[in-house]
Amino acid sequence: MTTLDTIRDSLPDYARDLKLNLGSVLTPAGAPGLTDKQIWAVALASAIAARNVAFTRDIETLASAHLDAAHVNGARAAAAIMGMNNIYYRFLHLVEDPEYAQMPARLRMNVIGNPGIDKQDFELLSLAVSAINGCGTCVASHERALRKHGLGREAVQSAVRVAATVHAVAVVLEDAGKAVTTEAKAA
Repeated sequence: MTTLDTIRDSLPDYARDLKLNLGSVLTPAGAPGLTDKQIWAVALASAIAARNVAFTRDIETLASAHLDAAHVNGARAAAAIMGMNNIYYRFLHLVEDPEYAQMPARLRMNVIGNPGIDKQDFELLSLAVSAINGCGTCVASHERALRKHGLGREAVQSAVRVAATVHAVAVVLEDAGKAVTTEAKAA
């Protein structure tokens, strides 16, 4: 059975800080300004964005105790649409040719208008995924939208701290899994 402790225990010793952070940021005390539902939805969207399938399934199992089906779907939708948008808008930012920004995107983004969950929560998930994917334009846009909706800076920071920690844990677990596979092949 997957628990937060089993995930933390599977991290190698060099990732001790991640063990501590994972135990902290997934709690209301460790993620001030966020509800339990927001914390776990951000964690799930972030795990999906981190692309570690086994870790994502573990986080989804843990998150299911805190999320309804609409929020699980919202987390998946945010990871999906930001996976596309972050690439496109990062291109617009990096290309240094303002004419591209004047051209229509011609990409469907209907889920943003009707995400199936509270728009503020969807913005929060989109911010977390955009931070992981490194799209400055999207990070700035979602942060502004959240602040406009009345979410405080501490809550915004908490969401990004959850995303950063979940992403780092996913990367370390992926690497640790590869190291075990490599050692087994060498034996």
